[in-house]
Amino acid sequence: MRRARHRQLSFVFADNPIGGKGQAASGVPEAKAYLLRIAKDKPTRCLAARAADPYRLLEEVASKPNLAKALLNVARNKGAAGVDGCSVEEVVGSVRRLLPKLRRVLLSGQYRPGDVLRVWITKPGGGQRGLGIPNVVDRWVQQAVLQVLGPIFEPLFHDSNHGFRPHRGAHTAIAEARRYVSEGFAVVVDLDLSKFFDRVHHQRLLSRVGQQVHDRRILRLIHRMLKAKVVLPDGTRVSTAQGTPQGGPLSPLLSNIVLDELDKELHRRDLHFVRYADDCNIFVRSARAGRRVMQSISGFIEHRLRLKVNEAKSSVTCPENLDFLGFRLPRNSEGKVEVHISARAKQRLDTRIRQMTARTWGHSLDSCIKALNRYLGGWAAYFRICTVEGAKVFWRFDAHIRRRLRAIIIHQKKRPRYLYRHLISRGVSPKTAAGTAFRRRGIWKRSNLPGITRAYGNAWFADRLFSLWARWWQFNPSIRASGGQLLLFET
Repeated sequence: MRRARHRQLSFVFADNPIGGKGQAASGVPEAKAYLLRIAKDKPTRCLAARAADPYRLLEEVASKPNLAKALLNVARNKGAAGVDGCSVEEVVGSVRRLLPKLRRVLLSGQYRPGDVLRVWITKPGGGQRGLGIPNVVDRWVQQAVLQVLGPIFEPLFHDSNHGFRPHRGAHTAIAEARRYVSEGFAVVVDLDLSKFFDRVHHQRLLSRVGQQVHDRRILRLIHRMLKAKVVLPDGTRVSTAQGTPQGGPLSPLLSNIVLDELDKELHRRDLHFVRYADDCNIFVRSARAGRRVMQSISGFIEHRLRLKVNEAKSSVTCPENLDFLGFRLPRNSEGKVEVHISARAKQRLDTRIRQMTARTWGHSLDSCIKALNRYLGGWAAYFRICTVEGAKVFWRFDAHIRRRLRAIIIHQKKRPRYLYRHLISRGVSPKTAAGTAFRRRGIWKRSNLPGITRAYGNAWFADRLFSLWARWWQFNPSIRASGGQLLLFET
């Protein structure tokens, strides 16, 4: 290991001694319009013929329309700067100068990826996950390679693979898993791969890519990306003998190529499974079959794929205890399979709400609500596929959030007499306001007393605060209340 020398491709900002930061940022709209024009260009007949040749794929990767589309996608995804410190806006703003140089170094074989910046993020279940942030130019190249290789490999992947694929995702994975449980596969073999992205064997990966990609220049390019050195948070620069950086545009495709061998093996054994990235669930009919499948598939993964199964997170369980992509699949009293939020997902949401609605919130209530609305909107969009019984927790979270916001209001008034005057100004009767403001109880208990709930009722929050329950209802308009079951939660 040695201290990192922050290097990037020598051609990037060589013509501008100040790095192009000021000029690049100001020319971003014009540069994006330039990229859109190029991206719409149709390849010439000669280029199209070369692109159809599996031995000449690099020409398609380095074509102007493909590079323009790649940079537009990188700009759309935004993201942080890498080791070189160059932002997405700087690279986009300098595209007129960078694009021809990038094409030249790619076609001549002189392109060398820069170092990858390692950052650590906290995992929901505890521990840390290492992400690799390539430089923007390197993300540009990876995206260009992805756009060419993706259509080659996509038709070859198994239908039960739902991770990082077009028109597939967590919702399609849960739909397939729910179908297997409905068909009577009442036991789930829950497999979790330990540090998958850090354990990918480079030669096995390149061998799998080489079965479909015959342009050895593409293989050398991918090999250089895999071997890019990693800069740790303390500045140490280390080599990588295995693994693919989790964070670049190309890593999801490479992970699917590696695990496609597992998918084919499960299909060969006539097993029903659903896989999303490194989370794989196999559905069988009995616990005995589950234990047998767990043992045999774990051996295949460790000896054939040279990966490792996380025994602490892998188990043979029932669908109602499953935690797959934040969902579980219990049966109701009628025997139908429901979609509920898993216990861990609810715990993560509760923790996040507590963090965002701390009583010591040092800003205005409006800014707190604005931040909550952004977070809850994305959360509701992901968990909208919950069935009726599973979605009732949305209503409970709505009530909990409103109460925590009322607690913030009480805390911000600091003194009982200030709170009393505020409640009076909100139209609360003096007796009710006094019963809340001067009650010798803690803030949390007072946050549910009539004085504060009348001053800030549900109608006041309805115009300002995102409602999980209301949004779920909008996502599921065809569901109707039966026997008044849901009407209680609508009020």
